[in-house]
Amino acid sequence: MTTLRRFTAEDLFTLSNVNLDPLTENYNIPFYLGYLARWPDYFYMAESASGEAMGYVMGKAEGRGKEWHGHVTAVTVGPDYRRLGLAKQLMAILETVSENIYNGYFVDLFVRESNAVAIGMYEQLGYTVYRRVLSYYSGSGPNGENEDAYDMRKALPRDVKKESIIPLKHPVRPEDINFD
Repeated sequence: MTTLRRFTAEDLFTLSNVNLDPLTENYNIPFYLGYLARWPDYFYMAESASGEAMGYVMGKAEGRGKEWHGHVTAVTVGPDYRRLGLAKQLMAILETVSENIYNGYFVDLFVRESNAVAIGMYEQLGYTVYRRVLSYYSGSGPNGENEDAYDMRKALPRDVKKESIIPLKHPVRPEDINFD
């Protein structure tokens, strides 16, 4: 049986099996704690019946005006627990929080352009590529070069006309992204 529950600071010491994946972004403890303190509604854990970490999602609310949205900072599931629908459940929690607590217009996330499995999953969940972000991931390409990201978005009910997901025709640089 899987339990989906709010993340706690103690959970940081149980993530090794989940975070030891080359496609999972790892952050330092103050980064995780900052998110947990500021956006606790956006931080959830999937835990097995034995108490093992299966996966987690963390995010935040950001932007102004029609750019107000939920952002997926990380969603990851440990290798032993993939293909069980956990990422879908964790994403649903984040989307619900974005809609019902923060009243966002959309949810967005960044994904490596080479991560076809994740892109396919996000597309199945209703996300579309909004724009390409050039050299978003530093030194993570096959030969150590920078790798581009896709900024994928899913409109929420507040965006009645779905304006937030109309794709941009040109790529942007990381420094061009600003939701403040």
